[in-house]
Amino acid sequence: MINLETPRKHAGLADQAHQLAMNMLRPISRKYDRAEHEYPKELDMLAALIDGVSETGATGGAGAGGVRRDDAGADAGKVRNGANLASVLSVAEMCWGDTALLLSMPRQGLGNSAIASVANEEQLERYKGTWAAMAITEPGTGSDSANITTTAVKDGDEYVINGEKIYVTSGERADSVVVWATLDKELGRAAIKSFLVRKDNPGLKVERLEHKLGIRASDTAVITFTDCRVPAEDLLGSPEIDVKSGFAGAMATFDNTRPLVAAMAVGCARASLDLTRDLLEQAGVVIDYDRPAQAQSAAAATFLRLEADWEGAKLLMMQAAWMADNRLPNSLEASMAKAKAGRVGSDVTLSCVQLCGTLGYSEAELLEKWARDSKILDIFEGTQQIQQLIVARRILGLSSAELK
Repeated sequence: MINLETPRKHAGLADQAHQLAMNMLRPISRKYDRAEHEYPKELDMLAALIDGVSETGATGGAGAGGVRRDDAGADAGKVRNGANLASVLSVAEMCWGDTALLLSMPRQGLGNSAIASVANEEQLERYKGTWAAMAITEPGTGSDSANITTTAVKDGDEYVINGEKIYVTSGERADSVVVWATLDKELGRAAIKSFLVRKDNPGLKVERLEHKLGIRASDTAVITFTDCRVPAEDLLGSPEIDVKSGFAGAMATFDNTRPLVAAMAVGCARASLDLTRDLLEQAGVVIDYDRPAQAQSAAAATFLRLEADWEGAKLLMMQAAWMADNRLPNSLEASMAKAKAGRVGSDVTLSCVQLCGTLGYSEAELLEKWARDSKILDIFEGTQQIQQLIVARRILGLSSAELK
């Protein structure tokens, strides 16, 4: 049974992540927000530190635990607090420092979560150490990942990939890209597979980097694939098209990455709440946790509501990750965590800007930056509306064809 407190075995890791966020990320946050697309060189040293921690076994890295469909449920009487829970806790702390810099961390790309969830054992070993971006979204497909048009055609011992991907996080900096493509458009969702494509592969081209509202330190690329040949062994997982299992491989990736995105929103919102509480207290607004909200000032009552909403998002995030560690189906919980945290992140950060007035809106503090950064966390890895649709389908037991 899940305990909703931070496990003792992960408390040290979370504290280390918080210290790194406070001492390494927060001081350079504004610098790289202004210097969009400039690579934060300070992250190289931080990545080396994280690699050292990972080698001790204290954590499996961001999403490295994956959501494995081929594992049995949790052992009877045993509860795991493993890599997935460690990841969301550390990611939340790092995003308390800066979300965009966390997304720019070497060897911690969203594509690494896809590898962890879908790759076979031989591939897991072969791809160890790669920094993988994830290329899903296409012009015209938006949130409907099952409708992708990028194709992968088998030609001897290779697949030939053609198509265009947009909004690829770390698309320029990463050394490889996990590309989602269809083997047969007529077979629909079941034919969608993911491929590990190396950045120096002929046929892969980074066309441009996007200018964005937030997470400006993170490079977001448009990538095209023109007769891009990929060895057949770099198709992640099984090459067989199983109509019955359908989108299972892709969903396993989302079940892993959605709690991570929820963690980013939780961390960014927590940063806003912490700073806002300090600024309110400096202005003479006392927040009393021993008195009902209606007996306090409007500002204090609003803050208490925001904090309660944030707590709900954090607990859903932890539940989704804990279920993944214990090899329990978590698709519903992953979408619930992502939907709740994405909405709460935007609500909390914007409300904190409003509570702090001119200080919140100006660049004197980081509140305005966090409000800009948090919006993407309600959009990528499935928008708020898509998550609510998935949750409704799961609860009502309806298929995507039955509930659109």
